[in-house]
Formats: sequence, C-alpha cells, structure tokens
Amino acid sequence: AAAGLSYVGAYVINTYKSYDNFLQDKYAVLPAVIIICVAVVMFVIGLIGCCATFRESRVGLGLFLAIILLIFIAEVSAFVLGFVYREKVKTDVQGTMRSVFEQYDGKNPESTVVDYLQEQLHCCGVKNYSDWTTTQWFNSTGNNSVPLSCCQQGVKNCTGHLDQPQEL
Repeated sequence: AAAGLSYVGAYVINTYKSYDNFLQDKYAVLPAVIIICVAVVMFVIGLIGCCATFRESRVGLGLFLAIILLIFIAEVSAFVLGFVYREKVKTDVQGTMRSVFEQYDGKNPESTVVDYLQEQLHCCGVKNYSDWTTTQWFNSTGNNSVPLSCCQQGVKNCTGHLDQPQEL
C-alpha cells in the first residue's frame, strides 16, 4: 500500500507540472506531498505491525491497533473536509482557468498550456466552447472560431468555426 501511495503521489506531482499555469496556487501540490508522507508513515507502521506480530508482543500489537485507529480517523476527517470544500475548490480552479483563457493569444506559454489541456482532456473552454466568445482572442480574430485545439481528434479539416459545433 505504501508503494502504491508513493506512486500516486509522484504521479500527481509530475502531472502538476503540466497544469501549473491553471493551478497558480503553489499549495495545489500539497495533497501529493501529503500522500507521499502518508506512504512513508504507512511503511513504518507496517514494519511495526510485522515486528510486533513476529515477536508476539501485546504492547506492540496494541500500539499498532492505536496507530491504525488514528489513521482511520484522519482518513474520515480528510474525506469530510474534501466533501465540504469541493465547491470552493471548483470555483477557485474555474476562476483561475478563466484568467488563463483570457491571456490566450495563440503564441504565449499560457496559450500552449491551454491548447495542451484541451487536447489532453478532449474539452473546449472552461465549461464549453461558448466560453471562448468572451475572450479577447476571440474578439480580436473576428473569424467566429475557437482554437483548433478544441476540434475533436477524429474530425478532419476542422476549422474551429462556431457554426459547426459538432466538430468541437
């Protein structure tokens, strides 16, 4: 379990590098760091449990049970906090995404990240393609289209025009 959590934490940190322009709060990587710390603690606790079982130590097994109960309580607390604050996180991420979309010009680093995000997640805009109609890039191009990264991968000759939403 500790190895699995370490992998998940490392994967989240690695993935964060691709989306760090959207998650401008540097504390967004904190859950991944916590997951890795929990993995290390789980490894140590597992070792204590194995040693206590091997030696048939009642004190060691009691300590192991107490630690497992504390971990269970912490997990339930984390779940409840995640459930309670999920809308705040959603609102914060959408606000940050909208500000990055506003900076889109097709050339700057933020534009590259927006294009990458839309291609990887197979999406267009924050909620849908109509989000692009309020950006400066959309108004400056004047061709009534969204970036080509909004196009579906299987569609050939997609121009991003809003009069063909089935291609987006």
